[in-house]
Amino acid sequence: MTGTAWTVFEGTTPEPMQVEILGVLRGARGPGQDLILARLHGAKPEYTGVAAGMSGSPVYIDGKLAGALSYRIGLFTKEPIAGITPIEQMIEVRDLSTHDTLGAPSFSAAREAASPERVGSTNSAMTFQPMETPLVISGLDPESIRFWQQQTAGTSLETIAGGGSSAGLGSSSAPDASAEVSAPPALVPGSSVSMQLVRGDIEVAATCTVTYIDPKQLLACGHPVLGAGPVSLPMTTSEVVATVASPLDAFKIVNTGETIGAFNEDRESAIHGLFGVQAHMIPMHISVDAPTGPRQVNVEILDLPSLTPLAMQVILLQSLTETNSNSESLSYHLTGSIDLSGYPSMPLDLWAPAGSGAPASLEAVLLAGQQFTRLYANGARRGTIRKVDLHIVAVPRRVLVSLEQAHIVSGDIAHAGDTVEIEATLQPWQQPERNLRVAFKLPTRLAAGNLRLLVSDGATLDRALYQPRLNAPPPDLDTVLAEARNQHPADRIYVSLLAPDAQGELQGQALTSLPLSMANALEPLRNAQSASINGESAELAAEAPAGGVLSGFQVLNLHIQPGGGLN
Repeated sequence: MTGTAWTVFEGTTPEPMQVEILGVLRGARGPGQDLILARLHGAKPEYTGVAAGMSGSPVYIDGKLAGALSYRIGLFTKEPIAGITPIEQMIEVRDLSTHDTLGAPSFSAAREAASPERVGSTNSAMTFQPMETPLVISGLDPESIRFWQQQTAGTSLETIAGGGSSAGLGSSSAPDASAEVSAPPALVPGSSVSMQLVRGDIEVAATCTVTYIDPKQLLACGHPVLGAGPVSLPMTTSEVVATVASPLDAFKIVNTGETIGAFNEDRESAIHGLFGVQAHMIPMHISVDAPTGPRQVNVEILDLPSLTPLAMQVILLQSLTETNSNSESLSYHLTGSIDLSGYPSMPLDLWAPAGSGAPASLEAVLLAGQQFTRLYANGARRGTIRKVDLHIVAVPRRVLVSLEQAHIVSGDIAHAGDTVEIEATLQPWQQPERNLRVAFKLPTRLAAGNLRLLVSDGATLDRALYQPRLNAPPPDLDTVLAEARNQHPADRIYVSLLAPDAQGELQGQALTSLPLSMANALEPLRNAQSASINGESAELAAEAPAGGVLSGFQVLNLHIQPGGGLN
């Protein structure tokens, strides 16, 4: 049998290709999932070969829609041989009863990044696999693109560092709610269409070809893009700038166009989109104070467990590195918040000092990504992430400060209620030592005897207050938010009392100087790994700026004599 396939090689108008049907591969895509094998004919397909971005190109036989070009065979093949997903299997995606899930993405933290299943073993040169989906990335530098590629290795997304938005700001806006919900007149089977993962100042979009279209909806690709099932991602028109021929990896270079609706299904046989529907995205605003001046990055990122944390980190990395002042000696101080519906905002206060091992920009990205993931992937989260606001100050020097030593200036004998003064010697990076004095008043409730004082950085104090538990279950949402609010900044020095009283921790809250009855009440929760109890209670007495990111601690001994305080 012979037929005609339609795809866009350049511009927005589909062009025909002759298709010679070679046969049907029974169960090639799984039990009951057949694949039609075909050879493409014509000057352009024979020159370019089967190109990334052709997936979804409709194939007509005797005027009837047979399916979509979707699979290719091996590498360096001399003939443009492709696999066709039968239209019957794609129609199943259209008829799914889950269309009402659009705008309400799944929040399952257990779902991993799902890469499309490849037909056969990828070690063989004679196996079918889905045509790669060109991933147009606009606004990212090579370092950020490499970070994205490393994290998405093994999926069908073929990264292309080219293209962009041909519709300008219009491509980043939602479709007009008052507009008629129908297919754009210029969009026909064979047209190019894009699925946006990130939009705004930076754009990441996957592009394939429309297979089926009616006034309300369309089907495209003929295979999954992310394999995520229900999704909510912007759907845009697109323009093919050029189709690049290559024996190894032919692909289309694409500009995305205006938003026309949203994709709501990403299934094994097709992706499905609805016209005139607004997708749910997470706004992300980043402001950077750099030595070369302030700048801002405003984007919207997808809300999908498998890719959202990665998208957040890539955007942040780009925001830190897109400046001429970027260097190895640049340190970063990141503050901001993550706004979650139904809960207080989660604050962020993170330092990434230069000279601590990994590049400071990458360390800032990983630290912020870890905090974001703890909230986003939390199994107890039910509300949506409403927005992410970040403010970064780039400091053009190494901000590491070491605590060399500390001693009690006022003497190691005191009474309850007395004022005690501590002197700490701090060593900034490649700068002279400096002494810092911190005074505080002892509580009047202190009993006579020996008292230990902890002079430390913020991380050491946090470990004293919230001791790690072996085999602890994942923290719930309230615990994550409480720990974020109670975390001590890294650029300060702290003096804490280590009293010989019981201390507990419950849902991210430190409970110091517990009465024996309350400690006994927490014991069953401790066995259930939802609380911790320690025999020594840490109580913050004083703090002061350290002039940089402090590291180190020292424990001092103070003798409390009777006769002070309430006595």
